[in-house]
Amino acid sequence: MTAHPPAQSSRRGFLKSAAAGGTLGLSAMLAGCAPTRQGASPDGRAKRLRAAFSNGGLTTTWCKLGHDTAMLWGEMLDVEVVWIDGELNPQKQREKIDLIVDDDWDFCAFQALQSGALEEPCKVLRDRAVPILGMDTLIVEPDRLRHAGVWVQIAADHKSIARSSTQYLMDRIGGRGKVIHIGGASAHSGARQRDEGFREIIAMYEVEVLGGGVRWCDWKTEKARDTFEALLQQSGQPIAGAFFHNDDMALASIPALKGTPHEKMVVTACDGQRDGLTGVRDGRLAATTVNPTCMIHMMSLVVGQFICRNNETLEDVPGEIPLPNPLVSKEAGNIDAMFYLSDPKHCLV
Repeated sequence: MTAHPPAQSSRRGFLKSAAAGGTLGLSAMLAGCAPTRQGASPDGRAKRLRAAFSNGGLTTTWCKLGHDTAMLWGEMLDVEVVWIDGELNPQKQREKIDLIVDDDWDFCAFQALQSGALEEPCKVLRDRAVPILGMDTLIVEPDRLRHAGVWVQIAADHKSIARSSTQYLMDRIGGRGKVIHIGGASAHSGARQRDEGFREIIAMYEVEVLGGGVRWCDWKTEKARDTFEALLQQSGQPIAGAFFHNDDMALASIPALKGTPHEKMVVTACDGQRDGLTGVRDGRLAATTVNPTCMIHMMSLVVGQFICRNNETLEDVPGEIPLPNPLVSKEAGNIDAMFYLSDPKHCLV
């Protein structure tokens, strides 16, 4: 396909090292604001950039921390971040982004609630030579990202996230018994990949998934708890375990176990931010696997500002920057580190 060149651009070395290592030092990131680069203001400083950011919805802790990260690092990198809340509603997210495509942006970074929903406004931005960075979930299918104007996809591996938490669950329950699988949103590429990862692991064990498979709850805690309670009533014998697509839904549902035959259920989840980490520390969650919201949103800012300030071309930028997703459990010994890195004062993982 024909590449759509940017209005502004970048540094090859940074992007190649980021693609190889998946992370970078503070000095390398802040180098993007050094006063010697192109696009400087008359006083010799790099000009302030303006970027539109959107993720799924600020009522979820993962998205809220991503927002806080973008705001924190935006100030440090001299980028004005304009936030567009997806409100956990793909149509509202699309309508809001439709309204801003003609504004002045140096770059944009979007986490799409529903694959395909943001394709048309992204093409408008593409045609205006505004670089787009995809965060966490796919705006369109991987082979069509650049056609839709997405320069780079910055994300952890959702199948790996699910496999990690599910394998820990299987190890804890001995690979036998009944389990519950509470999912995010079926139109969300990351949730679909988490379903695939879960199914890959349980296929190796003798377990029964109550309800016949994943029960989609759209990331909504009340819907997740109602669904979880209904599934609990399907078994008079103890249910061995449950896997949730995020910590919020898991922590909202766990109180329903009290006073039932299922009180000793092993529960694992995903996201690994402060509430989930606290759940692991106090024993409500057996484990959670990190989906590094801070790193995703910070990296999008870092890469976006390098593209603009250093005259990157599309060919300079890797199509994907994969990020790490460690399992957090009491046995892993990494809870304290994760608390520090995910602290809103730091916003690093």
